[in-house]
Amino acid sequence: LSLRLSLSISLSPSLPASLSLSLSYEHTFELYSDSERLYLFGTDDPASHKEWVKSITKMFIPSNAEGLLRLGFERIGRLRYKDGLNLQSPRVGWFALVGSSLHAYLEDSVEEEEIHLRKLQELSIQQENEVLVLVERGRTLYIEGERKLDFQGWCVSMQRAAGSAGDSLSQQQLTETDVPVVVDRCIDYITQCGLTSEGIYRKSGVNSRVAALCEAFRRDARSVRLKEGEHQVDDVSNTLKRFFRESGEGLFTVQAASAWLSTPEESRKISQYQLLLSRLPRVNKATLRALVNHLYCVQRFAELNQMNLHNLAIVFGPTLFQSDGKDYTAGRVVEDLIEHYTDVFEVDEQQLKRQLDEITAIIKASGSAGDFICTVYLEEKKETAEQHVKIPGSMTAAELTCEILDRRKIQVREKDYWSCWEVSQKEEMERPLHHLERVLPIMHSLGTDSHLLVKKHLAMEAIRIYLASKVDVSKHGMVKFREERSILGLGLNTGSFHDRYFILNTVSLRMYKEVRSNRPEREWQVKNLRVYLGIKKKLRPPTCWGLTVIYKSEKQEKPEKQHW
Repeated sequence: LSLRLSLSISLSPSLPASLSLSLSYEHTFELYSDSERLYLFGTDDPASHKEWVKSITKMFIPSNAEGLLRLGFERIGRLRYKDGLNLQSPRVGWFALVGSSLHAYLEDSVEEEEIHLRKLQELSIQQENEVLVLVERGRTLYIEGERKLDFQGWCVSMQRAAGSAGDSLSQQQLTETDVPVVVDRCIDYITQCGLTSEGIYRKSGVNSRVAALCEAFRRDARSVRLKEGEHQVDDVSNTLKRFFRESGEGLFTVQAASAWLSTPEESRKISQYQLLLSRLPRVNKATLRALVNHLYCVQRFAELNQMNLHNLAIVFGPTLFQSDGKDYTAGRVVEDLIEHYTDVFEVDEQQLKRQLDEITAIIKASGSAGDFICTVYLEEKKETAEQHVKIPGSMTAAELTCEILDRRKIQVREKDYWSCWEVSQKEEMERPLHHLERVLPIMHSLGTDSHLLVKKHLAMEAIRIYLASKVDVSKHGMVKFREERSILGLGLNTGSFHDRYFILNTVSLRMYKEVRSNRPEREWQVKNLRVYLGIKKKLRPPTCWGLTVIYKSEKQEKPEKQHW
């Protein structure tokens, strides 16, 4: 055996052949070689076990990845990978699995990366290609094994690490904001489908269906998709309550529960709750904030659902504190947190108003006639390409695109980039929606001359190659520029295009009168820009390549529009 050719080491049995040895020795590890062989080692001494693993690993791991040796890894080794911008040929990386985190030294990277497996948006295996797909916000990583046996072990280990590992909140699969996926999915479903349901959270669901939902979330919360028609509102609400009642240590934790239940003086109530909130573990704090935000929204629509502040507190007090409900002290705490939500959690009032406005729009859209139905076109706007789709408030552009393609049984081939587009015929412009963008608010903002269209993004491959070659994400250069409205105060004739120098980075877009100018004429926040492809022909653009950029800040009633 040549240790220099070894691929990886696993400290926990991942294959059936390893289990017999683990029964004979208290401490074992597996060694995978390039020759597709598996070697099993065992020892009863933890110190020698640790020393052997470290020494063997050091023999084959490169010096630039030796930082992985300091970790208490379960599995370590070499894997090939592709990321979202480099799909042509795989590169080599060194990976170490530590608890629910995957640490990696990727090719050409000098710093160690950490991927939180329980926070992944998706973890799947493409069996035909033997590829493990890890989808996190902003990036997709494709991991390939160099040998089948080794890759099989990595798949088993990572799937196990990415799943829920117990009953406590921190052991659950989590969203990017550290909220358990089960909580996020249930809250989202109730917000879309249950805020007008009379007695929501007070009524019981069907016990067998609630138990089945709880088990599905426990097995793999990421794979559970709650859909109206398939799931009942009261079943989902009781699933959420049961999760909190059965969670280990509870939302407020065993250690701090009594402090939360002690009655604070009225004058010190807010500051006392804020202090206790700051002492909660990270996941508990994020979960409490998400839940109280949801309950605050529920009681704001009490005239529809009959669940006012007091009624919600009666239900959730005993649930969150895991008590018998005989004492209303727990209910008083929940009532206080909902009533003083904006102060305790220091909430942005404008952001909360937008959230409530969106919920109001969802309720109005569903109304008495049921779900909001919209017309989406496939590839071009014509009658034979029409698809009528239910649009729940949680539906993203990616989910809508997949639904349309599934309906028409369209197979997505490699390098096919299907997107949902917002198209304005009157303005002669279009834009691809971000894959996580919610569709319902877009539908409500569409004019009579606009529609949604699902089609291929033909320039996406070129865009990916371009971005992969760029080290710096900023962009600068001269651009022909025209204002549609005169309120910008630049003294430009709105009927013609003018040369301007622009500098774009991840935060802002700045416009200068010329290259040598020291101060920008204008500056726009990138997050408030909406960019469309195309310019009206009647504006006589100087070239056939043009963009229409709409800027709207929270303080503006009307948007600004520019043409480039």
